[in-house]
Amino acid sequence: MLDDIKKDANERMNKCVTALKNELKKLRTGRAHTSLLEHIRVEYYGNLVPLNQVANIALEDARTLTVTPWEKPMVQVIEKAIMKSDLGLMPNTAGQVIRVPMPPLTEERRRDLTKVVRHEAENARVAVRNVRRDVMNELKEMLKEKLVSQDDDRRAQDEVQKLTDRHVAEIDQILAEKEKELMQV
Repeated sequence: MLDDIKKDANERMNKCVTALKNELKKLRTGRAHTSLLEHIRVEYYGNLVPLNQVANIALEDARTLTVTPWEKPMVQVIEKAIMKSDLGLMPNTAGQVIRVPMPPLTEERRRDLTKVVRHEAENARVAVRNVRRDVMNELKEMLKEKLVSQDDDRRAQDEVQKLTDRHVAEIDQILAEKEKELMQV
């Protein structure tokens, strides 16, 4: 029973870290990468679908993405969706291929993005700590109902704390890598 609780806590904490990674993928750094456009949704026959389901997204070079729609009428729709996105990108259309150049980031914008990254990392840390709190409450309830001994409870709490520390350290490492990537010119 305790193993199930620890396993569940580990899975939930891993989800928090994965969510942080996915959030950070959306942030635009100086370099182009295909995951930058994946969260953009376009209207396709009345439904909003992710961009990568209606077009091929590829890297042309370090600062340019190419978007190749699978259907010709989608060119204008995709172009408009990229312009409306919060990324501040200006796509250029050449026939059926949409090129999306990455403008270089200013120093001020880099600092702003660093603040955003830190905020996202803090949200992930809080989420991990919330998982820990929930598990600790669950352990207290089990102890109160005499389903586990005090020794087992103490051991389980220590293991949950170690899990929390490990996931918070992983979040800190992801944060440091992203900040380094942002501040590179």
